[in-house]
Amino acid sequence: MSSSFVKELNGSNFDSEINTSVPVLVDFWAPWCGPCRMLAPVVDQVAEELKDSAKICKVNVDEAPDIAAKFGIMNIPTLLVFKNGELDKKMVGVQSKANIIAALS
Repeated sequence: MSSSFVKELNGSNFDSEINTSVPVLVDFWAPWCGPCRMLAPVVDQVAEELKDSAKICKVNVDEAPDIAAKFGIMNIPTLLVFKNGELDKKMVGVQSKANIIAALS
C-alpha cells in the first residue's frame, strides 16, 4: 500500500505533475519487480517526511511504457528527480532513504 503522499503518474498527467516549483521524485517500478517492492517502503517514508517540500510520484512501467521509453528506463527500479520540470538526477536500483532525500535537496 502506497503512502497517501505518493501520486501515480500516467501519460495524461505526467507532464503537468513534474512541472512544479518543488523537486519531484518519480519512481519507475512494476508489481512483479522484487527490488521495486523492497524500495517502495523507503519511497513512502521519503514521501511522508518531505510532503511539504517535494512531490513523490510513481510510474508503473507496465501501464505506462511510453513514459518509461521517453526517459530510457532500461532497469527498474529507477528513480528520476525533476527540478523545475527538468531532469536533474537519475538513480538506478534500490537506494537508501538518505540518498533519495539528498537527491531532492
